[in-house]
Amino acid sequence: MRGLLSAVAAVLALSAVVPASADEIGRVDTAFNWVGANKHIAVEAFDDPKVAGVTCYLSMARKGGISGAVGVAEETSDASIACRQIGPITFRKAIEADKDGEEVFRESRSFFFKKLRVVRFWDAKRKVLVYLTYSDKLIDGSPKNAISAVALMPWGAEPPGAVKLER
Repeated sequence: MRGLLSAVAAVLALSAVVPASADEIGRVDTAFNWVGANKHIAVEAFDDPKVAGVTCYLSMARKGGISGAVGVAEETSDASIACRQIGPITFRKAIEADKDGEEVFRESRSFFFKKLRVVRFWDAKRKVLVYLTYSDKLIDGSPKNAISAVALMPWGAEPPGAVKLER
């Protein structure tokens, strides 16, 4: 019993760690609901937590009704991402450079076990940050995904900062 409680506590602790949080930019309704919130598409933005000067914009469907209004509806796996340089690029901390990438954003898409994730990859050959969004579930994830890329470019006369890598 103690082992089960420890495992549950570990899962809850890991799920509480969120690399970045998003700000809602706007939304458009897609279907009217008589009771509860309307179905809609939300547009959210988050800043890369380790790379200053990069913001990612996500669009995703949101269910309406009572379950959507109280946050217990299981959302679809559909999402789109666009990441852009919005200022001089500087590396606040070292980023992971391995083939598994580094999670920079996570948001719950159901009451339990389904998450929308954004993972950052470093393309050293092209000096580009690549962002992948996808949805996963404890048992069965979704192959739906989207990517965006941000090339390290000068901002005005200011060159991009030196890349800091973890290996």
